[in-house]
Amino acid sequence: MSTTEKTFSNGEVIIKEGDIGKSFFTIIEGNAIVYKNYGQPDQIKLTVLEPGQFFGEMAVIEAYPRSSTVVADGEVKVAETPGEELNSYYREDPKMILAIMDHLGTRLRELTADYNEARSLFSDGNAAEEQKNESFVAKLKKHIAFYMAGKGNVSKPSAEAVREKAEAVSGKGSSNVESYKKGDIIFKQGEVGKCMYLVHGGMVGIFSNYGKENEVKLTDLYPVECFGEMGVVAEEPRSATAVAQTDDTYVEIIRAEDLEDLIITFPVKVDMILRHLSHRLRSLTYDYFSTCKQLYELYNK
Repeated sequence: MSTTEKTFSNGEVIIKEGDIGKSFFTIIEGNAIVYKNYGQPDQIKLTVLEPGQFFGEMAVIEAYPRSSTVVADGEVKVAETPGEELNSYYREDPKMILAIMDHLGTRLRELTADYNEARSLFSDGNAAEEQKNESFVAKLKKHIAFYMAGKGNVSKPSAEAVREKAEAVSGKGSSNVESYKKGDIIFKQGEVGKCMYLVHGGMVGIFSNYGKENEVKLTDLYPVECFGEMGVVAEEPRSATAVAQTDDTYVEIIRAEDLEDLIITFPVKVDMILRHLSHRLRSLTYDYFSTCKQLYELYNK
């Protein structure tokens, strides 16, 4: 595998927003900063990357333009891996699949928290009074800044790339498939998850507070969509309840050790799972951006 080590000096751009991604990076030494609209008046700093962290992987997984600019913060050494050698990268060290999934999952959790916080600002009883509260104002400014930074270049991602991969794996390479009837609970909110699931038939509903007065249906999942993926990389309580919505609902159970085997026996399925996670992250980014836009319009009338 032709992974190449590169060193960047302070302030040097490693990847640029809008470029077509042909490789991804792992930080070996030093730190790097992620920006939206780097070098422009509405530039916003998103996060700091440290040794062991990845970046640029979503553009490779989905063949999508870079969503941000990454700049060296001091001298930084990175390992660059060509996108066409992604499967070789996994085969040499299968645990890296879990590391990348954990990375994407962490970003999903953090973005979900920001999205929920932004939505909660709409539900405050007395917005005029709340605007005098420093905490409220700080939150509001953060979310409006995200909207301003993404203005004009955040769009709803197409599911076509995920769909193409899904067609390639449908009904294939499945050794652990279970069937459920309508109303059967696949897993409950609050349970500690140790696996993820892939829908092969029927439909699965994802609910918050299932069976309670404040029950909310979050989404419906169809073949071939994934859910519960954080159970593979982190034994954490499930954030929602999964319920079969039709008779003859079939789901494949995938554990961490299964992923390591799949990269050798059925790599296209691993590709599909990663694309699904990347697509979810892009979709959530769009939803968060739309909520921030509403906040901007509400408080700048």
